[in-house]
Amino acid sequence: MADFFEFEADFVDSLRCIPMQVRYKLDTSGIKLKLSHWHQMTEDERAALVELPCTTETEIKAYQDYLQHLILERTGNSAAKLPIEPNPLWMDSGTIPGSIQEKAQEMGISLTLPQWASLTPLQRFALIKLSRPGHENKNFSRAIAEFHLLIN
Repeated sequence: MADFFEFEADFVDSLRCIPMQVRYKLDTSGIKLKLSHWHQMTEDERAALVELPCTTETEIKAYQDYLQHLILERTGNSAAKLPIEPNPLWMDSGTIPGSIQEKAQEMGISLTLPQWASLTPLQRFALIKLSRPGHENKNFSRAIAEFHLLIN
């Protein structure tokens, strides 16, 4: 069973939005999934995208193939491919991205390198995504609290 973040609690029961763990897999596999495509999938198909592993080269290829098939079946078009970052920021536990520090400082906190290093890659991924301009600030602050980063 997949674990969802608490800040996603308002939509994970219905999977009406794409959860962070799927977004993580999308970036890992280099597939662009539009929310409109997500909504065209059945609940079982969405759940499969949550549950399917996407870590090893074989798993990533299987995830790409499954998702490409789903999107083609639902929309009649192939999914757009995205470049796969060879050294993604969320895998670097030794450097806090500037966007994270800026958002944290807006909240009046300063993240430390040990705090950043203590996070899982998925947690770091979530913070990176939530710190992007134009994203809902409420989920960034919820994630900071959920990840126990309010203590300086």
